[in-house]
Amino acid sequence: MKHLLSTENLSLFDAIRVLDTAEEMSAVGEREVKKLPALRGRTVVNLFFEDSTRTRISFEAAAKRLSADVINFAAKGSSVSKGESLKDTAQTLAAMGADAVVIRHWASGAPHRLAATDWIDAAVINAGDGTHEHPTQALLDAFTMRRHWSQVNGTESTGADLKGMRVAIAGDVLHSRVARSNVWLLKTLGAEVTLVAPPTLLPIGVEHWPCKVSYNLDETLEAGIDAMMMLRVQGERMNASFFPSTREYSRRWGFDDARLRMLDDLGMKDTIIMHPGPMNRGLEISSAAADSPRSTVLAQVRNGVSVRMAALYLLLSGDSREAAPNVSQSSKETN
Repeated sequence: MKHLLSTENLSLFDAIRVLDTAEEMSAVGEREVKKLPALRGRTVVNLFFEDSTRTRISFEAAAKRLSADVINFAAKGSSVSKGESLKDTAQTLAAMGADAVVIRHWASGAPHRLAATDWIDAAVINAGDGTHEHPTQALLDAFTMRRHWSQVNGTESTGADLKGMRVAIAGDVLHSRVARSNVWLLKTLGAEVTLVAPPTLLPIGVEHWPCKVSYNLDETLEAGIDAMMMLRVQGERMNASFFPSTREYSRRWGFDDARLRMLDDLGMKDTIIMHPGPMNRGLEISSAAADSPRSTVLAQVRNGVSVRMAALYLLLSGDSREAAPNVSQSSKETN
């Protein structure tokens, strides 16, 4: 891989390679010295044209744990606010010697544009572009699911896919780049995906996506699922009324306390509840569900660092091997 822009074209081999490398990287976070020398001397730029907390901090932590130098670039307060173009910004970063650019942009396709031009000779990682895709979020979600699925089945997670796993993704699919990336990646990994949303919050052409579509969350739960992913209602992207009221939305498509109890009543003791964050508690998910033992919200944040370490390592190390560096050996080099 030269860039990580989308999950739609990510092969099964590359997807499992990233997940397996992330398994190795997760061990680094459990050590006293949480660093590897793998990317020493490399420079990673976090180029964010939209606000972000989890993703930006996660990429920064990942790069630093690999000993890379990190430059954080926010559009607000920079020359971008004075009218500087993406091309000029990219060329400025190239002149500074950037080896990788992690870009979040409000325009769908901006990371692809950056990677396709000769503006910069660096690896490009899509950290979310408009309502298009967010590949590393999908990878960390898959990493979280794979660990859970392997535990349920009593198998090793390394090298495994998600064949047979039933995943429901509910909420604001129309504006969600997370949903799009997850649908493609989970399909590649062998999972069965069902999107659940009101018709007004489903994109045009969704019937051609590799997934099922439902308008009824209760019926989806009753059919049986292994993972329930709730999506944030993205009010900042809405310029019209997509549902009658927040109360109506929460009653029909939110994961409330009653639906949390339903999982127990239906005997789905191993079903997990996921959310990419940030959460609108009381709207798409109740506090009881978000804080329940079934919730993987904090595990997703923790796993995000390991997955992004894996992505940066595979793109920048120049190593064609299928595995991460030996962690114990790297520990000796670091200490």
